[in-house]
Amino acid sequence: MAAAGGGGPSVRNGEGGGDEGCGTVYLFDRRKKDSELSERVLQVGERCDYAGFRASVCQTLGISPEEKFVITTTTRKEITCDNFDETVKDGVTLYLLQSVSQLLLTATKERIEFLPHYDTLVKSGMYEYYASEGQNPLPFAFAELIDNSLSATSRNTGIRRIQIKLHFDETQGKPAVAVIDNGRGMTSKQLNNWAVYRLSKFTRQGDFESDHSGYVRPVPVPRSLNSDISYFGVGGKQAVFFVGQSARMISKPADSQDVHELVLSKEDFEKKEKNKESIYSGYIRNRKPSDSVHITNDDERFLHYLISEEKEKDSFTAVVITGVQSEHIQYLKNYFHLWTRQLAHIYHYYIHGPKGNEKHTSKEVGAFNNIDIEISMFEKGKAPKIVNLREVQDDMQTLYINTATDSFEFKAHVEGDGVVEGIIRYHPFLYDRETYPDDPCFPSKLKDEDDDDDCFIFEKAARGKRPIFECFWNGRLIPYTTVEDFDWCTPPKKRGLAPIECYNRISGALFTNDRFQVSTNKLTFMDLELKLKDKNTLFTRILNGQEQRMKIDREFTLWLKDCHEKFDKQIKFTLFKGIITRSDLPSKKQGPWATYSAIEWDGKVYKAGQLVKTVKTLPLFYGSIEKFFLYGDHDGEVYATGGEVQIAMEPRALYDETKIVPIAKLDRTVAEKAVKKYVEDEMARLPDRLSVTWPEGDELQPNEIRPAGTPIGALRIEILNKKGEAMQKLPGTSHGGSKKLLVELKVISHSSSGNKEIISHISQHGGKWPYWFKKMENIQKLGNYTLKLQVVLNESNADTYAGRPLPSKAIKFSVKEGKPEKFSFGLLDPPFRVGVPFNIPLVIQDEFGHTSPLINDIQPVLEASCLSLQYEEITKGPNCIIRGVTAKGPVNSCQGKNFNLKVSLPGLKEDSQILKIRLLPGLPHRLKVKPDSEILVIENGTAFPFQVEVLDESGNITAQPKLIVQCKFLGAPNLPLYTVDCSSSGTSILSGSAIQVQNIKKDQMLKAKIEIPSCKDVAPVEKTIKLLPSSHVARLQIFSVEGQKAIQIKHQDEVNWIAGDVMRNIIFQMYDEGEREIHVTSALAEKIKVNWTPEINKEHLLQGLLPDVQVPTSVKDMRYCQVSFQDDHVSLESAFTVRPLPDEPKHLKCELKGGKTVQMDQELQGEIAVIVTDQYGNQIQAFSPSSLSALGIAGNGLDSSQLKTTFQESTQSISVRGIKFIPGPPGNKDLCFTWREFSDFIRVQLVSGPPAKLLLIDWPELKESIPVINGKELQKPLMVQLCDQWDNPAPVPHVKINIIKPNNLRLTPSNQQHKTDESGRANLGVFSVYAPRGEHTVQVKAIYNKNTIAGPIIKLMILPDPEKPIRLNVKYDKDASFLAGGFFTDFLITVISEDGSIIKNINPARISMKLWNLSSSGNRPPGNAEIFSCNKIKDNDKEDGCFYFRDKAIPNKVGLYYIQFGFMMDKTHILHSEQIIVDVQPNQPVKLVPKIQPATPAVSNVHSIANRTLVKDLHLIITDEFNNQTGIDLVGTVIATIKGSNEEDNDTPLFIGRVKTLEFPFVKGSAEITSLVLAENSPGKDSTEYFILFEPKLPALSRTLESYILPFMFSDDVKKQQQMLAFAKQKDELSQSIEMYRSVFETSKQLIDEIKCQVEGAKLKEAQIRNELKTHNIDIPAVQQVPHIEALLKRKILEQEELKRKPRRSCTLPNYTKSSGNVLGKIAHLAQIEDDRAAMVISWHLASDMDCVVTLTTDAARRIYDETQGRQQVLPLDSIYKKTLPDWKRPLPHYRNGKLYFIPIGDPVFARDLLTFPDNIEHCETVFGMLLGDTIILDNLDAANQYRKEVVKITHCPTLLTRDGDRIRSNGKFGGLQNKAPPMDKLRGMVFGAPVPKQCLVLGEQIDLLQQYRNALDKLNSLTRDLNGQLDYLQSPEMKKKKQELDEREKNLKIIEQKLGMTPTRKSNDSLCHPTKVEMTNCPIPPKRMRREATRQNRTINKTNV
Repeated sequence: MAAAGGGGPSVRNGEGGGDEGCGTVYLFDRRKKDSELSERVLQVGERCDYAGFRASVCQTLGISPEEKFVITTTTRKEITCDNFDETVKDGVTLYLLQSVSQLLLTATKERIEFLPHYDTLVKSGMYEYYASEGQNPLPFAFAELIDNSLSATSRNTGIRRIQIKLHFDETQGKPAVAVIDNGRGMTSKQLNNWAVYRLSKFTRQGDFESDHSGYVRPVPVPRSLNSDISYFGVGGKQAVFFVGQSARMISKPADSQDVHELVLSKEDFEKKEKNKESIYSGYIRNRKPSDSVHITNDDERFLHYLISEEKEKDSFTAVVITGVQSEHIQYLKNYFHLWTRQLAHIYHYYIHGPKGNEKHTSKEVGAFNNIDIEISMFEKGKAPKIVNLREVQDDMQTLYINTATDSFEFKAHVEGDGVVEGIIRYHPFLYDRETYPDDPCFPSKLKDEDDDDDCFIFEKAARGKRPIFECFWNGRLIPYTTVEDFDWCTPPKKRGLAPIECYNRISGALFTNDRFQVSTNKLTFMDLELKLKDKNTLFTRILNGQEQRMKIDREFTLWLKDCHEKFDKQIKFTLFKGIITRSDLPSKKQGPWATYSAIEWDGKVYKAGQLVKTVKTLPLFYGSIEKFFLYGDHDGEVYATGGEVQIAMEPRALYDETKIVPIAKLDRTVAEKAVKKYVEDEMARLPDRLSVTWPEGDELQPNEIRPAGTPIGALRIEILNKKGEAMQKLPGTSHGGSKKLLVELKVISHSSSGNKEIISHISQHGGKWPYWFKKMENIQKLGNYTLKLQVVLNESNADTYAGRPLPSKAIKFSVKEGKPEKFSFGLLDPPFRVGVPFNIPLVIQDEFGHTSPLINDIQPVLEASCLSLQYEEITKGPNCIIRGVTAKGPVNSCQGKNFNLKVSLPGLKEDSQILKIRLLPGLPHRLKVKPDSEILVIENGTAFPFQVEVLDESGNITAQPKLIVQCKFLGAPNLPLYTVDCSSSGTSILSGSAIQVQNIKKDQMLKAKIEIPSCKDVAPVEKTIKLLPSSHVARLQIFSVEGQKAIQIKHQDEVNWIAGDVMRNIIFQMYDEGEREIHVTSALAEKIKVNWTPEINKEHLLQGLLPDVQVPTSVKDMRYCQVSFQDDHVSLESAFTVRPLPDEPKHLKCELKGGKTVQMDQELQGEIAVIVTDQYGNQIQAFSPSSLSALGIAGNGLDSSQLKTTFQESTQSISVRGIKFIPGPPGNKDLCFTWREFSDFIRVQLVSGPPAKLLLIDWPELKESIPVINGKELQKPLMVQLCDQWDNPAPVPHVKINIIKPNNLRLTPSNQQHKTDESGRANLGVFSVYAPRGEHTVQVKAIYNKNTIAGPIIKLMILPDPEKPIRLNVKYDKDASFLAGGFFTDFLITVISEDGSIIKNINPARISMKLWNLSSSGNRPPGNAEIFSCNKIKDNDKEDGCFYFRDKAIPNKVGLYYIQFGFMMDKTHILHSEQIIVDVQPNQPVKLVPKIQPATPAVSNVHSIANRTLVKDLHLIITDEFNNQTGIDLVGTVIATIKGSNEEDNDTPLFIGRVKTLEFPFVKGSAEITSLVLAENSPGKDSTEYFILFEPKLPALSRTLESYILPFMFSDDVKKQQQMLAFAKQKDELSQSIEMYRSVFETSKQLIDEIKCQVEGAKLKEAQIRNELKTHNIDIPAVQQVPHIEALLKRKILEQEELKRKPRRSCTLPNYTKSSGNVLGKIAHLAQIEDDRAAMVISWHLASDMDCVVTLTTDAARRIYDETQGRQQVLPLDSIYKKTLPDWKRPLPHYRNGKLYFIPIGDPVFARDLLTFPDNIEHCETVFGMLLGDTIILDNLDAANQYRKEVVKITHCPTLLTRDGDRIRSNGKFGGLQNKAPPMDKLRGMVFGAPVPKQCLVLGEQIDLLQQYRNALDKLNSLTRDLNGQLDYLQSPEMKKKKQELDEREKNLKIIEQKLGMTPTRKSNDSLCHPTKVEMTNCPIPPKRMRREATRQNRTINKTNV
C-alpha cells in the first residue's frame, strides 16, 4: 500500500464495489489544532483490510503505530475491522480524531457527487415547473422549502419551528432568503443525497443514505396531516434556483458534533462547465458550530449572525438563498400581506389542526397544531415585519370555517388505497346579504359606496364562478387543482327539495392521502378528479365520526334543505301581478322585474295599500305600499333574498310622488296607527278656493263677446281654506319650513293651433289687498279667451302640490273685429306681361288690422305712367279682387320694366295704396332676320351666321322658356341644321357647322328656312344660298427621287434600305377640291408634321422636300414613317415602313453563356459563343467549319491545354469551352479572341479556391505579445478571413469559427460560436480579457466541411489594471486612545489599484466613513450608522490620491464601536475597507453621582430606626461629563455631611452617634453606603428641608470633583413625616415629568431652528444655480418647475446624445495599454484637432512619432521596451530638457515687440495652438512643445512662401505647414513627395481625432446645472415640508395638550413645595421661558451629533407615557 500527499479530486469511473475495496480515500488529520490543514490522499489496495489501512495511515502521516487515535467517517462513525469493507469505499472522506466526540478544530472539505438521478429523464416531461395560472408562483416556491422543513420536524416532540427570514438590508449584504427549521438535520451523506436531482424518498436505497432511510408509509391520521410531503427530490432544488442564483445548505444532526455546509450556485456550475470540470461534484464543508471564518464576502455579512445562533441549537437545517431576483424582491416587499396569507392558506390545517381555525375552540398546543411558521422581513431603516402564520385570520379557509353554520362530511374510496376525506360547509343568506366569504385580495363583487343610493338589488350567486372544492394532499393545499362539483352536489335541472341558490352557498375541501399522484412541484393533482368521478368510486357520509353507507345524493339534498330551512332568512313574495320593464334604471338593469302585491318577511305580512315608514333614508318616508319588485322572470309565489318596494308618499295631497327603496329599509318596528295619524294631521291646513272682486269696474262677465280693444278692470283676490279663512302660505310640515303662496293671472288665447298665453302676471300678498292685478287694455286679437287665476308655490311656481291642484278660477270670453277703415294688397300672381290679364286681390281691415267685410259700392281707380290700364270688375266681401287687369306699352328689354300702379278706393279712412309691379314683354308675335338680302353667297366648307330677333305685339324683344329658333338647308344631302336658344334674351346669332357638299366642282344653289317650331303662330323666314367650291388642301402624295426618277411611295408601303444609311430626296405634293396643285406657303408648311424627326427645315418644306430618314442600325428594328397635314378643314396622312438590311462584316463578337466566375484551378462552367457582325452588331453568316483553325484565343495566365472549339451551324457561331487559368492573384481576367483581321475581348472573374487557411485582419504582428490590461478590452476587434491555399480571401459564408483558449483565461462576451459573412470574414468583436498576470495564448479555428482549419496563435501579455480599485488602505495611529466626547485621530485613506498603486483623481465625495456601536447590530453597519465625509486637503498634505478624516467626533457613550471606510465605485457597488474596532474609554472624572437616583427622604428623630433612615443601599460612582462611569482605579473616601439651606443655621440634624460627618470608603470606582441613619432625638427644625453633601476625597486625583447633594425633609413627628414622605414622592414624580416635558419642547425648538437654517441655505443654493442658469439663457418658470426641468433635461440629453452619435474623425491606431499610472499613451491619442485639413497635415508631419508611447519615467519606458522586446518606441518625459521648450504664450514671428511687423496672408497660427488635450494637459504641452516647436500652419503654399520671405528678414523662420498639405522646412526646402502630405485616407488611421463638438460641451454644462438645480429644488421642497410639518406638530392638539399638562404639573409642584416648606429654586423654569441659545459656528447648521441626540430625545419623550 502506497500513500501520496496532496492532489486534486479523482474521477470515479464506476460505482465502486464495497467488497473489492479498491479506490482513493481522502484523509483529514484533525487531532490537533496545528495539524496539517490540507487533505491527504491514500490509495486503497484491492485486498486491503483495516489493519493494513491503519498502518498505511500511520506511515503517510508519520504517526507512531502505538499512538491512540480513531478513524471516523464525516458522520462520526468509527472505522473498525467489522465495518471496514462496507464503509471505506472509493472517494470516501475520513477524519483522524482523538475521539469520536472531538470537535473539529478546523473545517474540512468533503467531496461529494450529485449526478442527477435517472428519473430526471424518465419524468422530465411530466410538468413544467411553476406554471403561473395568473398568479405569482413565488409563494409556492417557498412552500416547497416549507414542505422539506415540515418533513424534517415531523418527529419533534415539542414545538416544530420554521422560520423564513428575508434579509433586504443592504448594510448587511446583498438580498437573501433563509428558511430555518429545528428539525432533525442531515448528515453529510444525507446532504449529498439532497443535492441529487429527482432522488425521491423511494429511490434512496443502497449507497443513498437519507433522512427518509428505511421509508415506511405513515399511519392514517385525520386530514392526512402526516407531514409526509417532502417527496420527489425535485422541489427544493427547483425552488431555490427559482428564487435566486445560489443556495447554501447548512445542517446539523442531533447526534453530531459537526455542522455540514454545502453551496450550490449557478455561477459555480457555469465555471465548472467552462473549465470542463465535473459539474455535479463539489465539497461539503464540515465544521464546528458557530464557526464563520470561511464567510469572507461582504455580500454575505448577515451569515455571521445566522451562524452565531448555531450554538443554541441541538439540530437544525438552514437553506440560505442568495442572488435573489430583483423582481422577486419587489414582490416580497410590496405584497408581504398577500403572499403570507397565501402560505397561511396552504398550510392552514397543519397550523390549526384537523378542524381548522375555529373561533370558539381552544388554541392549546397539541399533536396537530404544534407547528410554528414565522416569517420576518428586514429592510434598511425600517422596523422588521414579523408575522406568524397562526395569527393570520383572513386566509380563505379561516373565512370559510367561521362563516359556515353547518357542515356535511363524507369520505370517498377509490380503487386501491386511495382515500379522500371531504367536507362541505353551508354559508346561509341573512335577509339582505349572502354570507359566503369573498376573497379580500380578489373580491368578486364591489360593495356600493352609498347604500342610500341603491335603487335595486340583483340576486347574485354567492359562490360566483368559483368551484366548490379546494384540494389538499397530505394536509397541504395543492393550489392549482380544484374540483367543480360531484354529480350528487351539483344543482338539479328541476327545482328539488332545496332552492337552486342554496347550491351556490356551499364551499368544500377534499383531503387526500399520498395514493393520489401530484406534480413534482405540488401545484396540481395528476388524476384526482378523474379518479373521484370514476363510476367505481364509493362515497359515504361521516356522522359523529362514523362512516354511514347510504345514498350520498339523498343525504346531501336533505342536509341542504335542512340548512336552508334552519339558517337562511329569506323573503316570501306573494300575489304575483306580472312582469314589467323599468325604464327608470340603466339599460342593462331594466328588466325583467316581477311585481307582487304582498310579501312575508320575518313573520310579518306587508301588502299593497299598507301604510309604512322607512329607516336609513334621508328624510324618512311615510307612505303606502303600491307594489313589490323582484328581479328575474318569476311566476307565482317565490322565496328570494331581497327586492324592492314602491311607496306612494302620504299624504298624497302634500306629496304627489313615489319612492322605490330596498325592502331591507322598511321599518319593521313602527305601528300602522302611528303612520295613519301622521297622514291625517298633514291633510288639515291646505288651501281650498279663490275670492275675486272688481274694485274699479270693467268687470269681465263669463262667456262675454267684446270688440277688440275693450279693457278689463283691476282684480282683487283672496285665497281661502275650507273654513273660509284667508291664507298667504302653506301650512308648515315636519319635513321643512312652510312655503309662500302666490296668485298667477293668465289670459289664454284659444285657436285651432292650440292655446297660447298672451298675458301672465304673478301677484304676491300686498298691504292694501291680499292679492291685486292692474287694468288690462291690450287684448286686441280676435278669438276665444280664458282669464285664469291660479294659486302657485313661491319658489317653483307649481300649481299642484303633492299631486293635488291648488285653488284656481277661470272666466271665458270672446273678441270680435271692428268696422272697415283701411285696405292692403293680397298675394299677387306674377309675372305680369304686356297684353296678358291679371288680378289684384284686396284685404279690407279695421283699425287693429283685422279683416272686415266691404259692404258699400266702391269703384276702384287704376293709374300708371306710360301704360294704358283696363280692368273687368271688382268683387265684394271681406276679400275683394279687381279682376281682368291688362297693361300695354314699351318695356325696353326682355327683362321688363318696373312701374308704380296706384289703386284708390274712395270712402275709406286710408283710401289709396301704391302697388309696385314689373311688366315683362308679351308673347312672341313675329321673327326678324339679318342680313336682309334674299340671296347669300358662301364657299363650300364654311358656315353662315344669321342674326335673329323674337318680337311681341308691341315690338318689344321677348323671351320665354324653350324658345328655340332653327334653320333648315335644302338642295343637297347631309346638310346641317342650325339651332339657337333665345329663351333668355330673345335675340341671338343663328349658326352651326360648315356647309359641306361632297365632290363639288362648280357653283350650287341651296334654300334656308328659319322658323320657331314651338310657336306655330309666328310666320317662318326663307333665304337663298349660293355655294362655291373650296380652295383648301384635299389630297397629299409622297415620292422618293433616285437620280432623275421619282418613285411614288404609297400609303403603308414597305421600303428596304441598308442598316445605318440615310434615305434622302423624299418629296411631297398637295391638291385642293378642284384637283388644283397648291403652292406650299409658310402657313401651310407649319401644318405639315413627320414622326421621324422633331425638327423640320421650313425652307425644304417650301420646296416640297421632306426631312431625310435615318435607317435603324439593327436589322431587328423597323422604322415606321408618317407624314401628316392638319388644318381647320381637313386632316391628311401618308405612312410607310423602312426595313434595315445588314452591312459588310466589321467586328468579331464574343458572348459568355453561363457564369462569369471561374474558381482557382477549375474550368469555366459555361461556354463562349463567337460570331461576326457588321459595324452595327448585326450578325453576318461568315463562319464555316474551316474557320475553326483561324480562330485565335489568348489571355494572361490562360491554360490553353484544355481549350475546345466547335462550329455551331444552327447559329452560325463558334463555341469555345475549357477556359482555365494558372493559379495566381484573383481578379478580372481578359481573354482575347481573333479571326482574320477582327478581334474581341471578354472578361471573366477569377475567384479564390476553397478555404484552406484562416488569417487575422488588421492585427499587429503575431510574433510579439500584445499587452492588455486585465479586465479591459483588446485594442481592436478580432476579425478573421478565410483564405485558399494561395492566401487569397475565400468568400465562403456560414463557416463556424471557434476560439481556443486556456481555462484560466476568460473572454467576455463569453466564448460563443461565430460564423463567416458573405465575404468569408467573421467579426468576433472586441473582447475583454480576464486572466492572471503573464503571457497567454489564444488560437482561432474554423470548421469547414467537417475539417478543422487552424488559425493563427495570438499571444496576450496580461497586465494589472492601474485604474481598478481592489482595496482601501487605512492609516492611523493605532496606539491612540479614544476618550468619550473627544476627537478621533487622523485617518489617511488611499484607494489601491490592481497593480498596487494609488488611484488618483478621485472625487472626495465618493469616500465616506461609517461609525456604529458594536452591540447594536454586530459587525454590519445599521441603517442609522453615523456617516462622515473626508476633510479638505491642506497645504502640507501628501500627493493626490490621499484622503483625510480629521477631528471626527468620538461618541459620548463608552463601548466598542466599528469604523469602516467606503469608496463608492458606482451607484450600486461600494468598496469597503476592513472594519476597525475602537474601544471608547470614559473621559476625565467630573462628578460624583448615585448609580440609581434615590427618592427624596422624609425622616423624623423618633425612636424607630425606620423613621430615621435617610438612605439604604446607596451606590455612589464617579462619571465624566457624559455620565460614563470612570475612576475604576481610584481609591479614597466619601464624606457625608448634613447642611441646612441657610449657612448660619447651626441647629442641623446629626447622624447616628450624634456626629456631623461620616466617612465611607471609595474603592474600585464606587462607594457603597448600606444605610445612613439620623440620631434619635437629633436636633433640627420641624418641617424643614436639609441636604446631605457627599464629598469625594481622592488623593490620586489632582482636580476637585463635583459633590453629590441629596435633599431630605426633617420633622419631629411621625404623622407629619408620613405626610412629608408622600409629598416628597409626588414632588420627585412631578420634577421628573416636568424635566421630560421641557426636554420635548427644547428639542423641538432646536430641530426647528436647525431646519430653518437648512432652508435658508437651500434657498441660497437654489438662487445661485438659478442665476447661473440665466447666464446660459435658461429661464425657470415660477410654477410647474419640476416638470419643466425634467422635460428640459430630457431634451438637452437627447440633443447631447445626438451630437455624440454624429460621426467624428478618430484615430484608429491601437493605443498602448496603460498598465500603470506612469504611462500616458501613444502620441496619436494624446491630442485632438478640430479642423480636418490641419489634422491631416499635422498628423502627416508627426507620422514617425504618432506610434510612440509617452511615459512619465524612464523606468516605465524601459519596462515597455522590455515587454515588447525593443519593438515599441518610447519617450520618457523625465529625459526631456525643458529649458529649450517653446513658450506657448509667445507671439507669432511677424510680431516684433508687440507690434505688427508686416501683414501676413493665409491665416498663420502656431500648429500647437490647434491642439486640444483631453487629459494630462501639462505633460502633453511638454511633449508637443518638443515635437512641434514653433511650427506654423498657413492656408496654402503661396502664403507660406510669402510669410517665410518676410520673416527671414528679421529672424529665423520655423517649419511652415499648409492646410493644402505642403511643408516648407526650417531651412527653406519645399517640394517633392517627402514634403507633400498624402490624402487623409492614405494615412491609415494615424491621424489625430476630432474633439467633441463645442455645443456638446455647452450642453453638458447646462445638463449639469439643471441636474444641480433639480437636486437643490428637491432639497428645498423637502426641507420646507419638514419645517412646515414641525411647525404644524408644535401647534398640534397633542403638543398643546403637553404644554397644558406641563403648566399643570409646574403649578402642582409649586403647591407641593410650598406644603413641604421648600424654596422653589429651579433654573429650568427660566430656561423654559427663555431657552438657552445654542452657540453657532461658521456653519448655520448645528453639529450632526446635536441633531441626532435632539431627534432621539424628542422621539423618546413622545413615546414615553408622561
